[in-house]
Amino acid sequence: MNRAVYVVHCVDTEGPLHESVDATFERVREMFGIDLEPSRETLLRLQAGAIDLQGREEAVRRVVDPHLLAYNDTWDGVDAMLKECMSPEYRNRVRDSEGKGWIYNWFCVDHVGYEVNPRRRDVGYHNIFDHYRSFLRDTGSQQDGLHFHYHPHNFRHEGHRNAGHWWASSDTLQQVLSRRVIDRMWFPAAHRPAFHTTRPDSHWFLEQYVPFDFANQAVVGLEAGGQSVLHPGRWGDWRRAPASWEPYHPSHDDYQVEGECRRWIARCLNVGTRFRLLREEDVRLAFAEAQKGRPVVMSFTNHDHRDMRPDIDGVRGILARVASDYPDVPFVFSEAVEAMRCALGLPLSDPCDLELTLKATSDGAQVLHVTTETPTFGPQPWLALKTSAGTYHCDNLDIDTPHHEWSYVFDADTFPIHALEAVGVAAANACGTVTVCVLDPHTATVQLEILNSQNRPNVLPDFDCD
Repeated sequence: MNRAVYVVHCVDTEGPLHESVDATFERVREMFGIDLEPSRETLLRLQAGAIDLQGREEAVRRVVDPHLLAYNDTWDGVDAMLKECMSPEYRNRVRDSEGKGWIYNWFCVDHVGYEVNPRRRDVGYHNIFDHYRSFLRDTGSQQDGLHFHYHPHNFRHEGHRNAGHWWASSDTLQQVLSRRVIDRMWFPAAHRPAFHTTRPDSHWFLEQYVPFDFANQAVVGLEAGGQSVLHPGRWGDWRRAPASWEPYHPSHDDYQVEGECRRWIARCLNVGTRFRLLREEDVRLAFAEAQKGRPVVMSFTNHDHRDMRPDIDGVRGILARVASDYPDVPFVFSEAVEAMRCALGLPLSDPCDLELTLKATSDGAQVLHVTTETPTFGPQPWLALKTSAGTYHCDNLDIDTPHHEWSYVFDADTFPIHALEAVGVAAANACGTVTVCVLDPHTATVQLEILNSQNRPNVLPDFDCD
């Protein structure tokens, strides 16, 4: 039986971004070793390929392409783009095989912990997340997904620099997730890696908590294009990963190959940038694989700090050409978690029915007990703590029964219960439905949220894969 091609637009959602002419030339120098005096006139000549760069003219032109440098550098610019992108008229210019319009998946980052911020990123916990959640609500965009994106810090905490290790130089990962649980009653079921980079630390972290990972950037051949920062393995090392649209379980010791881990990794290529681009032959492969009955999640990514409309229109054009050659293969614009569930045929299970109770011990400690009948995706839920002083922390639970029962002792070695304002516990199940609980330790009352496939509250999953 033919399967559908589930089309997933992943947006690395980072808010406004500014880049000066001097900064553009700094990037050219770092990428190519080409040192030119910054000026708008020289930039125009580079864009025209009118400067002799000893064979690197085209590679540099891709980096300084006017579309790539046309940043949305204020929220007004971002919102003007979003207003059209998220309108029914724009979404429905091309409809999928079910008659649905375009769907976005907003993988939101928190810009925090920077000591230098020359790109004028919107710094603060929840800023990007809250902006998009409000925009989705105000535009009635319930079909879109709201997901997780994390930027690790480089050793100098410079906001315009990349890094590959999730907690080598900061604890912002723990801060972001703990605050998201307690302050916003939210926890992720899907993830997109910053700089397209997975390493053992992030691989093993995701394996504990997040069931769906849109990360694989396997391509046929090397696409470094003369850019020294993109030599093999530097950013986004997917050299051994399958160049297939069928999601896979990674190996414990090598996230690039199939193995026995729990989470699913999907292939996700770029649009609107300069390398690892989604090409027509990649789309044809997706339809051919689906025609053979394989589960296909065809995902691609770009950023909200550039105009996404040319990228979307380009993908629509490729889809129209390819779909006409595969009339027996439907394609479906999809929310990310729903696409994984439907393509892989994952059974829709109940949410984790987390129950939290506090019990006093004879020595004056308090013990938190957490239970669930429906197993969690990983071996334990996320445990977030907020103190009465307003600081946030996370910790491991004691695992009484993996995937089902845990405990945690509040005492002098952790926090006395009277020193806490809130205790948050969050977990996804294997099909990506998220449960978040926040306990008030003074009243023992618990707030509960069930996040649906779009990872928004109060709605149980109601999708239909048929």
